[in-house]
Amino acid sequence: SVDDMNDWVGCLRGYPGVQTPNIDRLAQRGVLFANAHCASPLCNPSRAALLLGQRPSTTGMYNNDQFWPPVLPDAVSMPMYFKQNGYHVAGAGKVFHHTAGNNPPSQWDEFQLQVFDDPWYRRADWYPWNKRVPAPPGIPLNGLDNFQGEFDWGVLPYQEQAYGDQRAIEFGSKFLAKSHPKPFFLAIGLWHPHIPMYAPQKYFDLYPPEKVKLPEAPADDLNDVPKMGQEFAAFRRSEHERIVSTGKHKDAVRSYLACITFADAMVGQLLDALDKSAHAKNTVIVFWSDNGWHLGEKQHWHKSTLWQRSTHIPLIIAGPGTAKPGVSRTQAVSLLDLYPTLLDLCGLPKNPRNEGLSLVPQLRNPKAKRPPAIITYLEGNHAVRTERWRYIRYRDNTEELYDCVADPNEWRNLAGDPAHTKLKAELARHLPATNAKAQPQRTARPPRASRPGRGHWAPRAAAA
Repeated sequence: SVDDMNDWVGCLRGYPGVQTPNIDRLAQRGVLFANAHCASPLCNPSRAALLLGQRPSTTGMYNNDQFWPPVLPDAVSMPMYFKQNGYHVAGAGKVFHHTAGNNPPSQWDEFQLQVFDDPWYRRADWYPWNKRVPAPPGIPLNGLDNFQGEFDWGVLPYQEQAYGDQRAIEFGSKFLAKSHPKPFFLAIGLWHPHIPMYAPQKYFDLYPPEKVKLPEAPADDLNDVPKMGQEFAAFRRSEHERIVSTGKHKDAVRSYLACITFADAMVGQLLDALDKSAHAKNTVIVFWSDNGWHLGEKQHWHKSTLWQRSTHIPLIIAGPGTAKPGVSRTQAVSLLDLYPTLLDLCGLPKNPRNEGLSLVPQLRNPKAKRPPAIITYLEGNHAVRTERWRYIRYRDNTEELYDCVADPNEWRNLAGDPAHTKLKAELARHLPATNAKAQPQRTARPPRASRPGRGHWAPRAAAA
């Protein structure tokens, strides 16, 4: 998986000239879900929904400051379910949300914790295995006086192999090179292109400044958006305004592109390791991002909205049991669907708590029908996405409606047009029936196994 990667990948044609050869070659050997969306446009609720198989509106997991294990003790995560069904379960990097309280050692047979490129930004209570060090000279690299902490970009003075995500790739590559007596579940989570957007110089060189194109962002784009939608867009607006006012917009977009291509290169390393291994022909591969990312569209620079730029993500499934390689599907699907899909492909019993639907029918039949994808941001705010339409209803009952075929940028809110009253009612039928109250924030201390100096979790026998 990758972090905060929107549809700016070659196979999705989200940005002209983006270089993602490895993601594109994976799409050519599998099925590209070209209309895939996160369950929530924020790291923790998105990953919790995917890995627990339940909607945010069911669990109450809505923000990044919540720990799921103490408040959802009966939840069986995807890795735990595979573990209970005889799989060796391993992982590295950012899989669950990176806070120690969301990634207990009990979920894994072995796990290598996230290694950060910027320990001077990382909160020690959230990442207790990460030793905080003074910021090196020149930080922030973007010259903006660190106006939002980790919101920085540029080239760190590291060798490429010293970047933190490379440790996760190294773990995964070594794991694949081994023989395994049991079937395995391996999850490798990359931080890129999440902020801070740091990458080696050679990836910046692929995007000369004079060729970088800025996203279209009409100044009046929010005029027909309800107040609550405008408030979501205003979240961290100071970042967008300062980037624009200081002439840094193109530089920031260039950095995001460089980080996408850096992430793509690491995906390629892992694919090569799999292809060289004994597991190449019997391994299902899933590539996904937890949510999208705005780069100025709708006057916003972040995620945390119910619009296309925040919710649309790359999703590719390849391997045995899929379909003729190199095909794409246009049905709207959700990351919530991955849990039941992998159980289906691996022949495991269904988990009755799963609220997503297996994608196997769509993997095998391009015309297979399915209900819309549902996206939730905070309590009571939802989007319903079909092949053509996006319907948004906020908790104050204000609405947006976009024809995503005729208006892919979602510039014209059609919700007030009486001609679409019936359509809105049909789409509204898919809204969640209940909206769980938000779970308490940070209700547990990190587990002992993740305290300082414990960068790797493993079984006792293996550790010996």
